[in-house]
Amino acid sequence: NRIASIVDEYANPNISASIGLHGELMVLEAFARSEFVMRGRETRSYNGKTWRETDHNLDFIFERDSIAYGIEVKNTLGYMDKKELDIKMRLCAHIGVRPVFVVRMMPKSWMFQLYNAGGFGLIFKYQLYPFSHKELAAHVAKELGLPLDSPRAIAQGTMARFMRFHQSLL
Repeated sequence: NRIASIVDEYANPNISASIGLHGELMVLEAFARSEFVMRGRETRSYNGKTWRETDHNLDFIFERDSIAYGIEVKNTLGYMDKKELDIKMRLCAHIGVRPVFVVRMMPKSWMFQLYNAGGFGLIFKYQLYPFSHKELAAHVAKELGLPLDSPRAIAQGTMARFMRFHQSLL
């Protein structure tokens, strides 16, 4: 009963929605802090090209040094859906942006696929809870052993990994 109660608490749709939105806002802030310009949000178009094959879109398109990145954020405990990964990689190729998936974790074979497509997987290791839910995150992490954290911002080291990738393209 205790475990079921904890699962009910963190699986509440309001909590889940705020965790997803929080992940996107943290990514937005981290890329802005690193001087990337947002060229689109929840979009399927870039530079005059539009994806029409499915209803999918990208969370963000950021640009810096004339390099555009299609960003998909998945602030979840489990892996994203593989079909969605494949579709969003095709979407990025179609509109001419490099695919970047910001996730808690991703299988190595998917990372290799992403690398071969000229993209990048930015791995957090933790599901990121809003700072206002810090106590809930700590409680759930302790009781269920889940990889949760509630930092105020994405760590500099995390963005440094992406910046090294970006610099390698210049």
